[in-house]
Amino acid sequence: MLRRAFEGDDKAVGEKAIGDEAGAAVLLSRRQVLTCAHVVNDALGIRPLAVDRPAADGLDVVFHTDGAPRRTVARVTVWVPPRRRPSGIWHGDLCVLELAEPAPEQARPAVWLDMAEGQAVRAWGPDGKAGGFADTEVKLADEGIYYLDGALSGAAIAPGFSGGPLWSRHDPAVVGLVVAHRDTRGALTGQQVVRRSWALPWQTIRAELLTAGAVDLVEPRPASEPVREDPLRETLGHELWELLGDPATRTDHARRLAAQLGYGTPADESVPSVEEMVDLLTTSERALATLTESLASAHRGGRRPRALDRLLAAGRLSDTARLLSVGEQRTLVHRMRQIAASDPALIPRAAREALRYTPLPAALRGSSLAPEGVEGTLVELESLPDGDLLPDGGPSVPALLKLIEFTAAEASAPCREDLRTWSERVARRLGVHEAALAQRRTDAVAWAARRPATVTRVVAQISTLASDPPGRHRCRLWQVRADGTPVPVFLEEPGPFTTDRIGWLIREAAERAETESGQEVRDVDVLVDREGLQLPVDEWDAGNAIEWLPGEPLGVGYRVALRCPEITEHNPKHAHMLRARWSDVDTAEPLVVDEETADAKQLYSRLRTSHERAGQVVLHGPAPMRKALLEICLACGVPVVLWDRAARSHADAHHLDEVTPHGPLFRLPERVRTFRGKIWSDPERHHARPSLVWEPEDPLSLPSQHRLTDPAEGVRAR
Repeated sequence: MLRRAFEGDDKAVGEKAIGDEAGAAVLLSRRQVLTCAHVVNDALGIRPLAVDRPAADGLDVVFHTDGAPRRTVARVTVWVPPRRRPSGIWHGDLCVLELAEPAPEQARPAVWLDMAEGQAVRAWGPDGKAGGFADTEVKLADEGIYYLDGALSGAAIAPGFSGGPLWSRHDPAVVGLVVAHRDTRGALTGQQVVRRSWALPWQTIRAELLTAGAVDLVEPRPASEPVREDPLRETLGHELWELLGDPATRTDHARRLAAQLGYGTPADESVPSVEEMVDLLTTSERALATLTESLASAHRGGRRPRALDRLLAAGRLSDTARLLSVGEQRTLVHRMRQIAASDPALIPRAAREALRYTPLPAALRGSSLAPEGVEGTLVELESLPDGDLLPDGGPSVPALLKLIEFTAAEASAPCREDLRTWSERVARRLGVHEAALAQRRTDAVAWAARRPATVTRVVAQISTLASDPPGRHRCRLWQVRADGTPVPVFLEEPGPFTTDRIGWLIREAAERAETESGQEVRDVDVLVDREGLQLPVDEWDAGNAIEWLPGEPLGVGYRVALRCPEITEHNPKHAHMLRARWSDVDTAEPLVVDEETADAKQLYSRLRTSHERAGQVVLHGPAPMRKALLEICLACGVPVVLWDRAARSHADAHHLDEVTPHGPLFRLPERVRTFRGKIWSDPERHHARPSLVWEPEDPLSLPSQHRLTDPAEGVRAR
């Protein structure tokens, strides 16, 4: 809204009283507004279409933001006088005003877009009130101006709209300025125009300003490409304005923030703008956390502003903002380095329990963490995504704070208290509910109070996609505890892996479990699909933890057995059949499939009748027949199946004799491992290559993992 500044008592100047509203304007920059020249003339009490540049500098510009008018004084800097045409329409009629002080933070400079026929546009009255808008449509272009026609409903463009922006109703952009309403004189008839106005389009405004030498005011980008506000910056600015609208408060927090980040502050005690603070929050990784630390402290003991929680939520969407403030990070690194120096295994051990289903940084996948690796590891943990919002709408406990609680639970008393105090302070700043943090602390205390659960076996799931190179496979790993709980082992690379790499990963997972529990891990279950039953997994090189010793096959260091969920999960009675066969395993003789019984129908009949409770089957014969018989055994719930994958015919059956298939069943995996050791050391003497399926009575429940793939990629190679 434009008007002439008050000078003593109001008095008439021409047809307008000093202090009355003359028209509207559009913000070009923080210190410049654009309006019509005739609006300025009118505000100064001059004949509206006078062409001379006004000499007065006493113009009021009033910003209506959040219902609170804010006044500033302006002076004319660019003058494009009205130029009459015989039709009564005029050209030019532009004026740029320079503000004595910057526009309010909430007022944003306009983004411009070319005007075009058919556009739906909206104009606002000079007071900016919600009900003071008028909708109209761009109808016709005529030598640099555009005519607007409004429907006979709602408000119409009226005196006071002149100089104001015409907003596109479908883009957040301004397409021109309202100039005037075209009055109809005399009595109205049904054939007369009653809601026609005209406007200057952005194309004409840009050309006029360039001709007047105001090059710096014209956007350098194409007018057809309006600049979109960065949603994150817009959100940060909005919340900062609500929190730091008071200049004195903003200055206080800004100086604290600069001191923490190591930046200097202006010597002139000037007030930083909200936009300057947004720039800092989006470029300095610890600025947002450090500022919210200061803001949270200022409201301690009082009601926490909701804008602070929204500011933190915006930070979680940022690619720049870190979780911790400068002070929080410095304190934590110091204490965690002390813990790593005194007990290198504690932090990785706590991480694997606290973040059981979270991909861990590489430094936490080993059995120990050195002090020099602490800072980088904590930085990686800061970037781990939070969980879902809690039922009350608050944020969940971040992954880093979970680790701190579990580390504190096993740390010495002084470290424990320091870490818990730190955790409470950070949780309070982040708006995490006390009950949520208390639950994590209770879990940590319970974990620290019980003996570490022994890892009894390592489970590897091997799969192959059609797109994988030959000889490479996908791999997922779990450490299975004595109570049956599977703990995923997160791998740094997604795969596919070479067979030797998979053997190395399995060995590393087993050795890490041994280090933590102090007990040997010798059982490795390999989950495969139907085609994977033919893989020589036990021959894959697992390397050796001692560099100068030769690497050994996986099946020599570990009791490697296969399992095939793809087959067993298709039988709804599989669990019942498995339990029944295990219940009689001590008394039932193994079923040996030799040349006389190597028929699919005959084997299936025997497993369903005379050998319905047989717990072990030994398969002989050539590979094609053996493959079909193996799948029948697994589908019928046979838990233990032994065969020689190198056998070419039934004549090779004796090659398995050294394994003693008829010996005590529960010692069979160890006998197979020992035999594989003999094969490795003397392959010329031993011709068998034993494969073993061993499915325990207790089912293994692994967490599902949803993975979306290209349709072609998801097809297995056959």
